[in-house]
Amino acid sequence: MLNVQIKAMGHALPTRVLTNSDLEKMVDTSNDWIIETTGIIERRIAEDSTSTSDLCYDAAVMALHNAKVKPEQLDLIIVATVTPDMPFPSTACIVQKRLEAWNAAAFDLAAGCSGFLYALSVAEKFLFTNGYNYVLVVTSDILSKITDYTDRNTCVLFGDGAGAAVLGRGNSSGDAGILSTYLTADGRGADLLYMPAGGSALPASEQTVREHLHYLKMNGREVFRFASKAMVEVSENLLEKAGLGYQDIDVFIPHQANMRIIKTAMKNMQIAEAKTLITIDKLGNMSAASIPVALSMAVSEGKVKPGDVILMVAFGAGLTCAGAIIRWGWN
Repeated sequence: MLNVQIKAMGHALPTRVLTNSDLEKMVDTSNDWIIETTGIIERRIAEDSTSTSDLCYDAAVMALHNAKVKPEQLDLIIVATVTPDMPFPSTACIVQKRLEAWNAAAFDLAAGCSGFLYALSVAEKFLFTNGYNYVLVVTSDILSKITDYTDRNTCVLFGDGAGAAVLGRGNSSGDAGILSTYLTADGRGADLLYMPAGGSALPASEQTVREHLHYLKMNGREVFRFASKAMVEVSENLLEKAGLGYQDIDVFIPHQANMRIIKTAMKNMQIAEAKTLITIDKLGNMSAASIPVALSMAVSEGKVKPGDVILMVAFGAGLTCAGAIIRWGWN
């Protein structure tokens, strides 16, 4: 039997740093309050001239180089984002053009902060079919461009970045690869984290711009409640499907949304902090890019070793929640 492996990772981060001290000058907040409430010290912010496809391209180039896969070998490109370059064409097609990956199909996927894990699961299914050998999954969000910097409850949270993974087929079901995936959603929470205007429901107008409806809106308390419960439920489902227990997890990569949520998940799952990858303090919440950036950085820094069993869980707008367990392999 064949299985699906992540062959290599890549990531891209803007160079501009937005600190809590900077935010103190922009909105009614304080460094101490931000750290106590979120665990964030600073975040990366894209330049005005930078688009989502720019960060996607840079992360993709790194992942392809690390995987020793040429763009023309790609069969599919999936871009997970809620900040596409434009409504259409898909950002995936723009990335395909820049990579010159002419043999690949391409489409975007929108699952909020769960986007990487949704795309990972979709890519796995394609690789189980004939004709698909390599799939590029890229996740990027430039949330700074849809963040209201007059809203102190949300503007302190978000940063920009991109992560990429090259997926391919492994040798056997017993080798390194994806051990289990799980996707879920609860549309009853669709109004808890959303951007009201810019679509067919509320097309752009003078009124929507004046009322700040092109910025994201979030009910933080209710999202916290959903995340604390859903992350545990998804993790337990993943472990059952993989025939594993929490004691078998070597590396835990939670969505980097809020340090309180991460600590709650660690406590409920009885996973030690030493096994948990944390980037939120320096990078903030990068939406769908949070998990792949954390994994890519950890691989680059030698914090993930061949044979490590990795649990990844995320939640996001929708409300969505998703997870995957992989055994990291040898390139």
